[in-house]
Amino acid sequence: MSETEFDPKMLEALVCPQSQATLRYDADRQELVSDQANLAFPIRNGIPVMLVDEARVLD
Repeated sequence: MSETEFDPKMLEALVCPQSQATLRYDADRQELVSDQANLAFPIRNGIPVMLVDEARVLD
């Protein structure tokens, strides 16, 4: 794993900032997805951006 890749083990410590629900990792889109809040949080340079303002609303 390179320095800029997301470590899926981080999912154990992260929750959605809006719903407090668990997240799932979408490796293809490089996002952490909160199905409960219907949001996808981007991962930039291996670091999840856990700001609701930066999240993509899921269709």
